[in-house]
Amino acid sequence: MNTATRTAGKTVWVSIRALLACTLVLGLGYTALVTGLGQLALPAQANGSTVTTADGDVIGSALIGQSFTDADGAALPEYFQSRPSAAGDGYDAGASSGSNWGPEHPELIAAIAARRAEIALRDGVPESVIPADAVTASSSGLDPHISPEYAALQVARVAAARGIPAAEVAALVAAHTEAPDLGVLGDRRVNVLRLNLDLDESEGTA
Repeated sequence: MNTATRTAGKTVWVSIRALLACTLVLGLGYTALVTGLGQLALPAQANGSTVTTADGDVIGSALIGQSFTDADGAALPEYFQSRPSAAGDGYDAGASSGSNWGPEHPELIAAIAARRAEIALRDGVPESVIPADAVTASSSGLDPHISPEYAALQVARVAAARGIPAAEVAALVAAHTEAPDLGVLGDRRVNVLRLNLDLDESEGTA
């Protein structure tokens, strides 16, 4: 075996050992460390921020929105409605995206007009008071929150559909209104899934 062959063989063996070491340290060790720290320090977040019923059934994630409609896509009157979604057929976590339509796109303008008219009819409010998040999709298509203003528009309809006082529903909205992160990041918001779950459980129908 000549010197060149021995050198090449040594180089290959060093490369294999480096690959194995990196795989063990970075592929297995680092992953195990981060997973362990996540489970110890932030178990809820590490496991997907799941939302469960009083019986322990997982019904979704606090980070991923979902629709509250019937089989035909019509809004269920007893539930607060999420903001529109352009992800797949709507709130498809496997197809997170916005519509990519610009503000002057005719289809976006038509969709906003249709949504505004639908909400005005459904909730009995003037079109002029309907906030932007009620008629536009988020860039991810999976936004789990709506604005307190949009939630407030829905209080009377939800209360009537459930046969409970509007003040009781409004109090639940207030309880589920989250402040901006660290007091300054983002806007005040309402998690729709958690609010609707609380409504169901407060009536004992979950």
